[in-house]
Amino acid sequence: MRRIVLASGNAGKLAEMRQILSDAGIDLVAQGELGIADADETASTFVENALIKARHAARLSGLPALGDDSGLYVDALGGAPGLISARYAGRHGDSAANIAKLLDVLHDLPDGERGAHFHCSIVLLRTPDDPAPLIAEGRWHGRILEAPRGNNGFGYDPVFFDPEHNASAAELDPAVKNRISHRGQALAKLLKLLAHSA
Repeated sequence: MRRIVLASGNAGKLAEMRQILSDAGIDLVAQGELGIADADETASTFVENALIKARHAARLSGLPALGDDSGLYVDALGGAPGLISARYAGRHGDSAANIAKLLDVLHDLPDGERGAHFHCSIVLLRTPDDPAPLIAEGRWHGRILEAPRGNNGFGYDPVFFDPEHNASAAELDPAVKNRISHRGQALAKLLKLLAHSA
């Protein structure tokens, strides 16, 4: 089994990625388990932030590192919260506050104007100075509900509705979500890239 450090302290992200990658023979270890703190996300794109995080974790762990940066784009808000999705309401990772702010901003909009998508950029560095990182991206289209639904997932999942499955992301079976989500799509692409680069 190949050991890779995940450059994130997000427990939900770790659980999803472990589930998807374990079948591919990858043992994903959270950077926090190795005493590594989060890197500062100072870039203006998801890919660059994922690279910053992966480089930081690879350098401090001595292991290959996986960096993930993702966010929610809401059409009616010109793409917001986008890059600042995790700290939309101010404090990083406060999902309840982020959801409350989003629903408040959108409270008068009808269903037809609540289109949104999740975007995920994933980067794998074999070494801190890997000159050819593997990069994969995924998008998951849906719309924002008027109120949270479901108890699975994390982040904005309770208010993100997938019309194809007629359910919020938080109502989906985790195995289904891992197959269709932005992160699931990006990881599937990454595994193909890994197979070709081996």
